Amino acid sequence: MAMRPLIDGFGRRVSYVRLSVTDRCDFRCSYCMPLDMAFLPKRDVLTLEELDQIASAFVARGVNRIRLTGGEPLVRKGFLELVQGLSRHIGAGLDELTLTTNGSQLVRFAEGLFAAGVRRVNVSLDTLDPALFRQITRKGDLAPVLEGIAAAKAAGLRVKLNMVALKGLNEDEIPEMMAWAAEQGFDLTFIETMPLGLIEEDRTDRYLPLSEVRRGLEARLTLHDLSERTGGPARYVRVAETGQKLGFITPLTHNFCESCNRVRVTATGTLFMCLGQEDRVELRDLLRTGGPAALDAALDTAMRLKPKGHDFQIERRDADPAVGRHMSMTGG
Repeated sequence: MAMRPLIDGFGRRVSYVRLSVTDRCDFRCSYCMPLDMAFLPKRDVLTLEELDQIASAFVARGVNRIRLTGGEPLVRKGFLELVQGLSRHIGAGLDELTLTTNGSQLVRFAEGLFAAGVRRVNVSLDTLDPALFRQITRKGDLAPVLEGIAAAKAAGLRVKLNMVALKGLNEDEIPEMMAWAAEQGFDLTFIETMPLGLIEEDRTDRYLPLSEVRRGLEARLTLHDLSERTGGPARYVRVAETGQKLGFITPLTHNFCESCNRVRVTATGTLFMCLGQEDRVELRDLLRTGGPAALDAALDTAMRLKPKGHDFQIERRDADPAVGRHMSMTGG
């Protein structure tokens, strides 16, 4: 039977899935979740077998990139076994299997990930200052993360750093992060803070438009726009002076929805067709009661429901977040 691609109502082909394996995290980043975050009971989370079945269903419908996310995916028990199982699809429909991590567990997992077929990891790293790192993460230490990044590099994994730009916190550190990333041979992507879930502070206090960041960089560096895409929402430039590649993810200052090719599945099996909308399809119970056929039909339903784009707003103080769920629940 010929493969039926996943095409939404706006003619966009979905080829990229971000699959969350857990909502749990060993950090409590201030822009992501409250300090007293309540995580899901384990009984509500997909089993490793169900995660594999859902990922495989997407591959069968033409998805060629899967990113495993959380929370922090490496805290999920059995994570490496899941990766080893999914690696059977690499070269057989799947072009890339990767993950986003905070790096805290990479020392233990880097070699195993490479052996299982992973070739690239995204590491969230907002600062190189240990004190500021503890302030932002509220539970994290910088040293193990840097050791994990070094272990990933030594294992042969390509590392891309993700830095959330935070006004009044790390904006002055952007040049230092760029210099360190260039020295290490890592690509670096800047991300605007997103209005997802209630946190203790008002996000308008930390919102730093990346248009401002870019203007500041262009005052002293030469940036050349690149046409390449890696499957995600980032737009890339090449820094002439260093040769490094920089990415900008701008859900607020420059909507990237017109070319959206991705969906997200939470650790409970909820399929969100848009990060900034509430349209969803519940996959877990369908899979448990109807098996692969019901799951396949649900993907067709999801394509009919996928919205044109999100409506992120962050300018109004004390406004409710665009959606109530936290990023750790949706999958980063």
